[in-house]
Amino acid sequence: MWVRRLGRSGPDIGVTALYMPLPDADRLEDRVLPHQGTVRKAGSGNLWACGRGKAVSGNLAELVGIDVPTGLLIGGKWTGGRDGGTIPVIDPATEDAVAEVADGTEQDALDAVGAAHDALAGWAATPARQRAECLRRTFELMTRDADALARLMVAENGKALRDAKAEATYAAEFFRWYAEEAVRMEGVLMQAPSGANKILVMRQPVGVSVLVTPWNFPAAMATRKIGPALAAGCTVVLKPASETPLTALAIAGLLAEAGVPDGVVNVLTSRKSGPVVSAMLNDPRVRKLSFTGSTEVGRILLREAADTVVNCSMELGGNAPFIIFEDAGIDAAVEGALIAKMRNGGEACTAANRFYVHEAVADEFSRKFAARLDAMVVGPGMDAATDVGPLVNEPTRTKVAELVASAAAEGGTIVTGGRAPDRRGYFYQPTVIDQVPAGASILGTEIFGPVAPVVRFTAEADAVAWANDTEFGLVSYVYTGDLSRGLRVSEALETGMVGLNRGIVSDPAAPFGGVKQSGIGREGAHEGLLEFTETKYIATNW
Repeated sequence: MWVRRLGRSGPDIGVTALYMPLPDADRLEDRVLPHQGTVRKAGSGNLWACGRGKAVSGNLAELVGIDVPTGLLIGGKWTGGRDGGTIPVIDPATEDAVAEVADGTEQDALDAVGAAHDALAGWAATPARQRAECLRRTFELMTRDADALARLMVAENGKALRDAKAEATYAAEFFRWYAEEAVRMEGVLMQAPSGANKILVMRQPVGVSVLVTPWNFPAAMATRKIGPALAAGCTVVLKPASETPLTALAIAGLLAEAGVPDGVVNVLTSRKSGPVVSAMLNDPRVRKLSFTGSTEVGRILLREAADTVVNCSMELGGNAPFIIFEDAGIDAAVEGALIAKMRNGGEACTAANRFYVHEAVADEFSRKFAARLDAMVVGPGMDAATDVGPLVNEPTRTKVAELVASAAAEGGTIVTGGRAPDRRGYFYQPTVIDQVPAGASILGTEIFGPVAPVVRFTAEADAVAWANDTEFGLVSYVYTGDLSRGLRVSEALETGMVGLNRGIVSDPAAPFGGVKQSGIGREGAHEGLLEFTETKYIATNW
């Protein structure tokens, strides 16, 4: 099942196209039955038949410029779900459906596991250089299609096009990085201290891996897991978020184009996330779970994975503090804060969530930061002038609005923003709230939106204590003109990553991950490759 663009070749079986809503569905002249047939022009104007006869907005394939698969990918074949269900994909800027994808069942999930298991031995035995070449070619294909992938992300996620273009580039880099890492799987050979034998240690692929990704970075969260898994010799079942499945499906198509064998990468789209992931975790053929999402869901999956002792990597929630000392360059701190807070519209686990600003510079920082946020253009992500797109859905916007209201009720002062604009779409104005009390409820919640609460402090010890007063420990940010202080505070902060005088930490070559309840394991860097391996020790003599 595909969304097809004119002039591009692609499968004729299981094609879905898109059309503008019609007052009378009978105007459609050429029909396409679900999961079969080809796309044909229908009715007047630029209208197209949809496989299930449901009105959706626009022509997605024409908009993004590439063919977009919309089925399940199992064993190299695109197919509909066993029960024929579909999931509408909603454009957060218009609240209209832009496509429908197959809604996989528990049995579909087990079929995908079976396909991955069947492909495992062959892929694990494939020379590392050949696996690396598949990843390198996929990097090149993603680079070729970067603009189209960016538009696809905007259509299903809503983020500003400039953010989506940055993500497309960043996501592709994981394939290049792990193409280079695939040939660097080191081992150890040593003499036992007793002299009795040699100790040979090797790394082997952990096996069939289930990858569960969130909606906020639909490309990068997929490639950050697929890249190291394939480099290590594992086969995978990718379960993307039901809000943003199209990007993952498009990337799977590029992996196939790059020469990845059938069954090595399988993609299961489903709105029944809990049951399908549970079915896979309870299948003894699955030996790895890599999950990115909320800490709440992560706890549930860890409990379930315990039943079959599945190897788990978890990248969970964050509550990032952003500390600005009195000796910091305020203009530089504002620039860093703008990136740390507003990258991806604030919908990032690494987003600065709490601003602790020294009393001596708090007025200046709040004024300048609010001015920058106030100048940001809020609008549809496809508009090149847009700085901030909509939030992903209405529940997210409602949560953000409630957090802002609670902060104001608890003593905070809204400097700018603090409301949803009067327009269609899940938009929320960039917001700065000053004078927030240190114990305010907003400081204990991952906001996941364009809202910056500012807390004032006078003592370094208070700033560090408040920053650490959370169950989360993903990332922190520190701005200071004193390197000694910066390193001292960085060591004291209970997070897996620190941005010291930087508003962004993500890099494919760096180990990404948190401590406390922000996760287990690391993604990116060489450590990300090792997450998909098991250690084997052989005792021998010669």
